[in-house]
Amino acid sequence: MRRDHFELEAHNVDWVETGEPPAEPRVVIDFHGPKETLTDRLTDAEGDLLEAGETDVTFRLQDSLDSPDATGVVSVTDRITGDFLLELNEDADDVLRFVRAAREYGQSTDDDAGRYSVVLRIDGETVATYSKSTFLVYDANGSLLRSKSLIPSGVEL
Repeated sequence: MRRDHFELEAHNVDWVETGEPPAEPRVVIDFHGPKETLTDRLTDAEGDLLEAGETDVTFRLQDSLDSPDATGVVSVTDRITGDFLLELNEDADDVLRFVRAAREYGQSTDDDAGRYSVVLRIDGETVATYSKSTFLVYDANGSLLRSKSLIPSGVEL
């Protein structure tokens, strides 16, 4: 699968800056490629769709965070095998804004972990929706940026 087969849209992130009532941030990732390719990656050995707890969402910077045009790669991985389920390129500012909204949403709902949802679609048809509370952000060298990540309290990495 190629990264350009994916489109990502973030929803419910503007309220952090506009003062509107909090809403759970949601990211919609739409795949425009061979359906079987992504479907195979999103299922386990028994053919069952992976559950939210079996997946991880991360962002790896490709540039310095100080760069005004910093970009990186959003990845959804299989937590058990470590296999990449999908990857796509995104602007760092957009991703960090999303993580901030998820953190703020968690604080507004007394959920210190923060919360957001990921909707995976194939050509507009929803295949999976995951509720998540962790979003790890790494620099270009692969070091975890704890202050930029969404990490629930009590989670040891």
